[in-house]
Amino acid sequence: MGVNKPILQVTGYQNSGKTTLMMELIEEAARQGWTVASLKHHGHGGTPSLSEDLKDSDRHRRAGALAAGVEGGGVLQITAAKENWQLEEILALYRSLPVDLLLVEGYKQAEHPKIVLIKEEKELNLLDQLQNIQAVISWQPLSVKNQGYPVFLLEEKETYKSWFVRYVKDCFFAQ
Repeated sequence: MGVNKPILQVTGYQNSGKTTLMMELIEEAARQGWTVASLKHHGHGGTPSLSEDLKDSDRHRRAGALAAGVEGGGVLQITAAKENWQLEEILALYRSLPVDLLLVEGYKQAEHPKIVLIKEEKELNLLDQLQNIQAVISWQPLSVKNQGYPVFLLEEKETYKSWFVRYVKDCFFAQ
């Protein structure tokens, strides 16, 4: 894949099931033979916690390196510190990876195609606020007007996973 790798976002409010859905989509993509990179927005304030494996590379970063990494056993972990990362800056790094698809969790306001998770009726305002919605997955039946995208129930896993495969093939791989 070239520089313009396909990107699909999974968005919704906190505790709406974004991480679980991301895992399901990554597993389904792997079943299809696709390689996937994922990015999670840590939208809860503060910095993400660092694992013990990143201890020395974090020391490098604290000493002044913009980016520091650790590699072992075929795994590369990179930590990069910069004031106010923009999504497109991060995606530029991801685009250099040998993957077929980028799945992004969060970054609600970004313009990329997205699946929106709705846990409660009061969260329906997201559907008016966000752009480029491709599908909605809801925890309960919704009374939404046809907006041109499918609406699935969370329990309809096989149905929305089938939609995901068709969507990726039709929109991204059909060239």
